[in-house]
Amino acid sequence: MKTTPTADQLNRLKATAKAAAGRAYAPYSKFSVGAAILTASGKIYSGCNVENASYGLTNCAERTAIFNAVAAGEKKLKLQCVVVYTPTDMPTAPCGACRQVINEFGPEARILSICRGQGHIASSTHELLPDAFGPANLA
Repeated sequence: MKTTPTADQLNRLKATAKAAAGRAYAPYSKFSVGAAILTASGKIYSGCNVENASYGLTNCAERTAIFNAVAAGEKKLKLQCVVVYTPTDMPTAPCGACRQVINEFGPEARILSICRGQGHIASSTHELLPDAFGPANLA
């Protein structure tokens, strides 16, 4: 079931994602990312990217936000919307690993990538990860 966030929710998601980018730990790439997710319960969770000198151990903002929701007790997490903010002139869509994790919890979610510039990317999980592998494949 696809749902669209209200204008108020979308404004809160955008502000939350932008604020989260300001908390990013990105000493290597200097590429700060913030994310905010809206769950079916109506709650908003945020996350930022956290880099590591061993680059493979870096965690993206989108996954941090999702993992924060699970850690906060959203046992049956269902994503409605994911907003990703980068302080760049052009928006940046989620990486492949984040797309897979978004699919796990929100195969019908809307994804909006925004930036300090005027552009944005609006898409669905299916558009970003067609023919995805997920829980339905294991049933």
